[in-house]
Amino acid sequence: MGTGKQQRLRVLSSRLTVELLPEEAVGSALTRAWWALVRGPEGLTVIHEVPDTPDPTGAVELWAGLYGENAHELDMPGMLVALLEPLGRAGVPVFVASTFDSDVVLVPVARFEDAERALKAAGHEVVGGH
Repeated sequence: MGTGKQQRLRVLSSRLTVELLPEEAVGSALTRAWWALVRGPEGLTVIHEVPDTPDPTGAVELWAGLYGENAHELDMPGMLVALLEPLGRAGVPVFVASTFDSDVVLVPVARFEDAERALKAAGHEVVGGH
């Protein structure tokens, strides 16, 4: 069961995508409107904004971002699980990046309503449009 840590989540205004870049392409990531860069053994994972023009091929998976407005200390347990549990129960895929103060939880744009409904049912507040 959840931790009971109700949170206020702001819907980010930009659509985002997640991409894995090989080492030789790392420099190109810095030229984009990025939200998170995480280096791993397999390369650089980049969360970046998607231009407003739609991808006619549909090859780019669009994600909606939810940012926790309840800043918390790095050692505060349960904040992220309080969001992930209801999303998991609803079968909503997620991709997460943590900041110093909070977490950015990405959900597929196509599943945003399901995510919003699950989070609200768990007592969280979701503000802003999608």
